[in-house]
Amino acid sequence: MPTTREKSLHRTVYVGTFIHCETLQKLDICEDGAIGVDEHGKIVFVERNMENVGSAIVAHGWEDARQPDTHIHASQYPNAGIFGQSTLLEWLNTYTFPLESSLADINKARAVYSRCISRTLSNGTTTAAYYATKHVDSTNLLADICLDAGQRAFVGRCCMDNLSPDYYKDDSAETAIADTRSTIDHIKSIDSAYELITPIITPRFAPSCTSPLLHALGQLHKSTNVPMQTHISENLGEVQLVRRLFPESTSYAQVYDTHGLLTPKMILAHAIHISASERDLIRERDAKISHCPASNSALTSGGAKVRWLLDSGITVGLGTDVSGGYSPSMLEAVRQASLVSRHVAMLDGDAAKLSIEEVLYLGTRGGAKVVGLENKIGGFEVGMEWDAQLIGLTLVPEAETEQHGGALSHASFKLSSNEGPVDIFGWESWDERVAKWVYNGDDRNTLSVWVKGRLVHQRS
Repeated sequence: MPTTREKSLHRTVYVGTFIHCETLQKLDICEDGAIGVDEHGKIVFVERNMENVGSAIVAHGWEDARQPDTHIHASQYPNAGIFGQSTLLEWLNTYTFPLESSLADINKARAVYSRCISRTLSNGTTTAAYYATKHVDSTNLLADICLDAGQRAFVGRCCMDNLSPDYYKDDSAETAIADTRSTIDHIKSIDSAYELITPIITPRFAPSCTSPLLHALGQLHKSTNVPMQTHISENLGEVQLVRRLFPESTSYAQVYDTHGLLTPKMILAHAIHISASERDLIRERDAKISHCPASNSALTSGGAKVRWLLDSGITVGLGTDVSGGYSPSMLEAVRQASLVSRHVAMLDGDAAKLSIEEVLYLGTRGGAKVVGLENKIGGFEVGMEWDAQLIGLTLVPEAETEQHGGALSHASFKLSSNEGPVDIFGWESWDERVAKWVYNGDDRNTLSVWVKGRLVHQRS
């Protein structure tokens, strides 16, 4: 197992094998390396190919291939896996709005948010763009819990003054803006420089907001420079609804653009059914896209054409979209991104398929760029912050492999005391080990998680 050598109380050297995405198509694998992290959680040196270091590594520390989660509804966590046979609009009314409205109860909100954050951290998510509810107090509580737990988070109060149940919507555009300002002010009071917690302006999606509210949110973004998040073209019925509600706009993307919301700091979730002109507009405005493959499949919304988006120059990251998505694991999002691309390829040709390297990039550097943190997280480089997870892979005992004519290399592995679902026989290349983790791994492989140098999760 990689060792840590304390130089002082707050400075640490991590020793082991480190893997991160160098480019969209290339993994950088650093065997027998050492990374120094200072008291501020920043990487100050990276040494490669050190001799006689980590001769019995069971867990391979690499840059967290599941951060950040660029789209997750913390308020929906109790419903993860519950969607029945519904599609998006039915699902909202049947499952989502009733649950979210119940989080006006601050004690219930505390239980839900605490568990959600604990679970995402245990799955290696160091950074998350969270949707909360319309309630100011419970949204502020989510920010408090994230700060206490040490998870980097973007926390958004949902704005919706239209087409939502009477029991769960904003009274007016004015009250929605006032309540959103209250959450921004609260986050500023607990983390003045937004070092860990950042407010994020959150119009739920265009149909749930009147034009005056969308305009006011665009003005709020302009005056505060706070980032934004919303949904776009997730479901065909939703796209048709937008056409009816905003007949003066030529497209869903233009609705956001004309209201001052399509900017480089906007995260658009889904983007399954956008047109070529919408894609070009999104690229021109440098807005970002959160691809949510598990949710898109679970709610039968469709298969996003990620290769088409990437080839156009749009920045894409991954989101779990709990609870439309059934799992809070970003590794599952990585896995499903690979599989969904293969389904798209069955219609569009093999060029649509995403490689292991590419889906890991979407879950790391791509996601970091989506949330505007590409200069802070996403890789093991000097000046970057130490956001990492320690991955444990199980070496099959030598006696078992001998029965199958196999041989083991003991130079890099030993048996893990916390056996996960990924079996390593010793002859696999590093690329093959990573692929086995992507397709077979889960939270049992995540032994430790750090955010900005702070240990925030350790598997017992």
